[in-house]
Amino acid sequence: MSLSHIFPTYFKIEIDRDLCKKCKRCTNHCSYGALSFNGERIVAEDDKCVACQRCVTMCPGKAIRVVRNESYLPPHGNYTRRIRNIIWAQSGNGGVLLSATGNDRPIRSIFDDLLLDACQVTNPAIDPLRETIETKVFFGRRPNKLDFSMDEGDPSKVSLKTEFYPHFEIDMPIMVGHMSLGSISYNACMAIYQASKELNILAGSGEGGLHPDFYEYGPNIISEVASGRFGVDINYLHNVAGLEIKIGQGAKPGHGGHLPGEKVNTLISQTRMIPKGSDALSPYPHHDIYSIEDLAQLIAALKEATRYKVPVGVKIAAVHNSAPIAVGIVRGGADFLTLDGFRGGTGAAPRIIRDHAGIPIELAIASVDQRLRDEGLRDEITLVAGGSIRYSADLIKAIALGADVGMCCLPVLIAMGCRMCQQCFRGLCSWGIATQNEYLVKRLDIDVARNRIINLFHSWNEELKEVLGAMGIDSVESLRSNRDRLRYIGPNPRIAEILGVKHAGE
Repeated sequence: MSLSHIFPTYFKIEIDRDLCKKCKRCTNHCSYGALSFNGERIVAEDDKCVACQRCVTMCPGKAIRVVRNESYLPPHGNYTRRIRNIIWAQSGNGGVLLSATGNDRPIRSIFDDLLLDACQVTNPAIDPLRETIETKVFFGRRPNKLDFSMDEGDPSKVSLKTEFYPHFEIDMPIMVGHMSLGSISYNACMAIYQASKELNILAGSGEGGLHPDFYEYGPNIISEVASGRFGVDINYLHNVAGLEIKIGQGAKPGHGGHLPGEKVNTLISQTRMIPKGSDALSPYPHHDIYSIEDLAQLIAALKEATRYKVPVGVKIAAVHNSAPIAVGIVRGGADFLTLDGFRGGTGAAPRIIRDHAGIPIELAIASVDQRLRDEGLRDEITLVAGGSIRYSADLIKAIALGADVGMCCLPVLIAMGCRMCQQCFRGLCSWGIATQNEYLVKRLDIDVARNRIINLFHSWNEELKEVLGAMGIDSVESLRSNRDRLRYIGPNPRIAEILGVKHAGE
């Protein structure tokens, strides 16, 4: 006999029968089948509820509440509710548990242990309302020095001899992380790309190819070349601002990509060049990359394929040896390097890897930045960092630790309406974000989502200016790697040493 019906549910749906109008609006909006109408009343099936809150939001009578079902579980310090739910689930299905979004374990955030050091008298503040503070960033490889030539006949005529690598300018040190068409909906992608164009920042396409409808936004898109090579053809390579070889991802280091077949409809099939309904599984390694030399060869091949017109970078997960790997990547010819920390988001990943593999992005940024400086390579490339950049304070601290550009995904999804129910891999997102169901996709209004993303990043940029002004810094480039403007207040002095940050009071 199945025991699933006796196991406690995570959430409990409470319906106030006096307020319920029996309009059945909640049943139409619940994409997970947790609510139904039996002819007389609304019936709730708690075991199907994921707390997406769609029914609560859409109920005209405000008759529904979704609450955590805590009352029946005896407390236990070691076997927490979370551990017991994992055991219950695996004893029922016998497989690897998938999950989505970022690591949900209550692990201390190092960003929260860092304070910003403001200026006072001898280093006066700058008023961002009345004085210019520059937040633009140049993206791509930079020369170590500038060489000039002088006309012997006319010494006043000086020309630049240095040949620049492909690069471009963005107006904020912000990038929307890689989310593919497939992991999120067409409407969500369109909103992100339109917002990125309006803000003149970058957005990642993920490893799912690039639909022709998005080519017009190519000057603001970085596209991935992953181990599965999904959607990679010459049009894909020639219609973007830059290319990124995806070696690793913060949510699943050492792991390949995974898009469940339930989300592979005709649109995704055509874009990814795979059969409809089939799981899109990227191999764990690139089968043509087993050394830095192999990676350098692929970097060179992509530069050749794009006629040396766009920067080519590499994305790695934050792991213990990220620093020496980064040196090899830069020496291998990469124009930018992306670091993704272990709290990074995902559409589908084994929970065991998402929650336990990798290292915090704060430590990876500091160690990579310092190692590149020691090797004399830091100023040659753009360093992008993501994985747990939640709001502007995290972005500012990431830059001070050594990043040029901060990358984020989940704040963008939350701005569009995501409730973080961690069920993205099922393709049933009731908010129209992480789904390919045409009925559900229509729930996400592109214009509204675009404007909310624009508002979010405009706010971040204004707060960045406020902080730079309080530090007496007039350019975001002067904040990069300026760890003397940070102070550590956490419980572990060893972390402060690795970060290269003084303790508060020093």
